[in-house]
Amino acid sequence: MSNPYPFSAVVGQDDLRLALLLNAVSPAVGGVLVRGEKGTAKSTAVRALSALMPDVPVVPGCRFSCDPAAPDPQCPDGPHADAAGTERPARMVELPVGASEDRLVGALDIERALAEGVKAFEPGLLADAHRGILYVDEVNLLHDHLVDLLLDAAAMGASYVEREGVSVRHAARFLLVGTMNPEEGELRPQLLDRFGLTVEVAASREPAQRVEVVKRRLAYDDDPEGFVARWAGEEADVRERIVAARALLPQVRLGDGALTQIAATCAAFEVDGMRADIVMARTATALAAWAGRTEVLVEDVRQAALLALPHRRRRNPFDAPGLDEDKLDETLEEFGPDEEPEDEPDPEPDGDGPDGGGPDGGGGGVPPQGGGPDAGQPQEAPPEPSQDSEKSQESEEPGDAQVPAGAGREQRAVSAGEPFRTKMLSVPGLGDGAAGRRSRARTEHGRTTGSTRPRGALTKLHLAATVHAAAPHQRARGRSGPGLVVRRDDLRQATREGREGNLVLFVVDASGSMAARQRMGAVKGAVLSLLLDAYQRRDKVGLVTFRGTAAEVALPPTSSVDAAAARLESLPTGGRTPLAAGLLRAHDVLRVERLRDPARRPLMVVVTDGRATGGPEPVRLAERAAGLHAAEGTASVVVDCESGMVRLGLAGQLATRLGGTAVTLDELRADSIAGLVKDVQGTQGINSIRRAA
Repeated sequence: MSNPYPFSAVVGQDDLRLALLLNAVSPAVGGVLVRGEKGTAKSTAVRALSALMPDVPVVPGCRFSCDPAAPDPQCPDGPHADAAGTERPARMVELPVGASEDRLVGALDIERALAEGVKAFEPGLLADAHRGILYVDEVNLLHDHLVDLLLDAAAMGASYVEREGVSVRHAARFLLVGTMNPEEGELRPQLLDRFGLTVEVAASREPAQRVEVVKRRLAYDDDPEGFVARWAGEEADVRERIVAARALLPQVRLGDGALTQIAATCAAFEVDGMRADIVMARTATALAAWAGRTEVLVEDVRQAALLALPHRRRRNPFDAPGLDEDKLDETLEEFGPDEEPEDEPDPEPDGDGPDGGGPDGGGGGVPPQGGGPDAGQPQEAPPEPSQDSEKSQESEEPGDAQVPAGAGREQRAVSAGEPFRTKMLSVPGLGDGAAGRRSRARTEHGRTTGSTRPRGALTKLHLAATVHAAAPHQRARGRSGPGLVVRRDDLRQATREGREGNLVLFVVDASGSMAARQRMGAVKGAVLSLLLDAYQRRDKVGLVTFRGTAAEVALPPTSSVDAAAARLESLPTGGRTPLAAGLLRAHDVLRVERLRDPARRPLMVVVTDGRATGGPEPVRLAERAAGLHAAEGTASVVVDCESGMVRLGLAGQLATRLGGTAVTLDELRADSIAGLVKDVQGTQGINSIRRAA
């Protein structure tokens, strides 16, 4: 865009702008991850930052943006000894979610490398972003192997491309910015830790501020050039301040007192590893430089903690990011100096300047990281019912004729039991879905199983097959030297087998027969455990519940297991058991998802005791509904929740009709039979249990 929206004109979002500016002052901070709902100016602010970055001196003609004052000695376009420099604006490179590995890191011409021994290298986006900004929108939807490559390059400051013994290395130092909507899925904790800072953004609830947002946006859309010109003065001020802060940064002193506070804070919040301490130190130093000071103060350490620690405190995907600010203040006070300095800057933002207030104070504004001292803490469980109430739940059987279906006996939601590690449930056969960690599939990464002719650009060379294809034609091609004469038709693409992510659809019985408090708590704990497993294996999840007279889609298929866990926690119980309605609703959900994403194979997990009592002829209708899934080959597993001394085995019969398998709650635990893995068989209904290597 020739006239990007001015950074200074962004209304509110003080924490987002502060985090971006700190990274502009000190790229060593490690980038920023922006989390928030859609429509909160995440992308607008990031794109606007590029216009504020100082110009970059480069070697003319170098595709890797080498600095003429200190050129990379291993630059593929080098050497650049005594090269004259020129300046150009800092680049902002966007990484699309669907980018290939070659587009990210670059590609080698394998044919020339084999035939001529020439490293013909085409740079990727990492080379383009060197000494600039690399922006990844929806970073949580990026394939895992691309995220790994991206973060490795960001950590090492270099990118390595390896293709069958041919390697190329080039510098890749950039400001990494990722944005994401948590509703669409979370990043793994180990990947979260690689981002230096994180901020939570949300739309303002103040009418006056929302009005100002609309006014400015409409004015920009009507006359982009005029709007940018009106904010040119404020933009120039911020740009000059960034340059001044960069120049001051080497002079900022990080005293032992501030280092002690940083270490004590990270220890108090039980942050894993030492990366948080280092990021906090760099952030506090950048804050001091941004404020025009040469000494780090307590408020700098506090603000650095609010930006660098919340995303590092997550122990599992269901933990809300946040920081107990009371605990933070107590820690800083305990390990702070005995006497506070007299001229302590006011940490409150004024909100008037082009920086939105946050950057002007010593430590800036306070990020809305979950709000309040209880942020990130588990919610208090609902009060236990009385003994009579619990007895009524235990005795409420679906067959009670005096209780109309769906009437009056709905019980309040029960808290889930403690999650546990589950056995791996996988879809049989070989798929072609998105990369994940559940079922076998043909993927770009994994063990090599064969070769094929490439349909497009060659990405993974099968060297032995290529040589085997070229060898018979060497005499006809006039080979005279030691080199192999390789033609395009000789090249072979390696076929590889790895793991894919699946759509795991939970169909949960919430009827009266499941409403016994102890049993439903265990059931919810089992589903929560399966959700955690789905998160770790990079699956999409959906939730269908049935009780009373009907079934409902509590959560359409999504990548956010957090949302599924929240819906599960508030799930009420009671009424009859419309098993057929639940299976039919699941069938509709899977039918629609097959149209949307035909490559992603489904796995249906039915959590029930197998009773069917809702509606006319409930048993016959449930059998017919199960037959629909079996006819389409849907892989399924029934988690048998039946308890007591006398068991009817209805869940096992349901699994047989579905063409799947049944497991009890106890058998679902990975440690119930050490070292065993259960594969869910689709149409055959055969349990394949094999010992794990």
